Amino acid sequence: MLSEKTVEKIKRTTTCYPDKGSACMSALRIAQLDDPENQLTEDALRQIANMLDMPPVKVNEVAAFYTMYNVERPVGKYHIQVCANISCSLLGVEHIISRIENILDIKVGETTKDKKFTLSTVECLGSCGTAPMMQINQDYYENLTGEGVEEILKSLE
Repeated sequence: MLSEKTVEKIKRTTTCYPDKGSACMSALRIAQLDDPENQLTEDALRQIANMLDMPPVKVNEVAAFYTMYNVERPVGKYHIQVCANISCSLLGVEHIISRIENILDIKVGETTKDKKFTLSTVECLGSCGTAPMMQINQDYYENLTGEGVEEILKSLE
């Protein structure tokens, strides 16, 4: 269930769009950021659909399509999304993923025991010219090396 504060933020946001449905992505972002586990629950998706006068399946489609939304899956404080598409693969992203797994002692799809880090791979983050790359929460990290990844993770601890 969305908090009153979250509902009010979403209502204010809808006034910036030509129709309520156009505010779907913003509403999902607001709801996820306000959730203590940084996720979108089935109840939250239903409530957003109701607020935006949209069929729930349409809101679910948007939330499921974009990697920035965590549907029914809590993530750590830092959600590490590593691009695994062709440019990143050709430039050694497997080494980067392995290095992150070793540093954090988790595998792709897992969250550290302290709930600080979640590691995911995504199909494309749209930064092929600066591959290999990853996104941690809202920040992009590009031209990655094993040593660089280690420094980035240490700075977050």
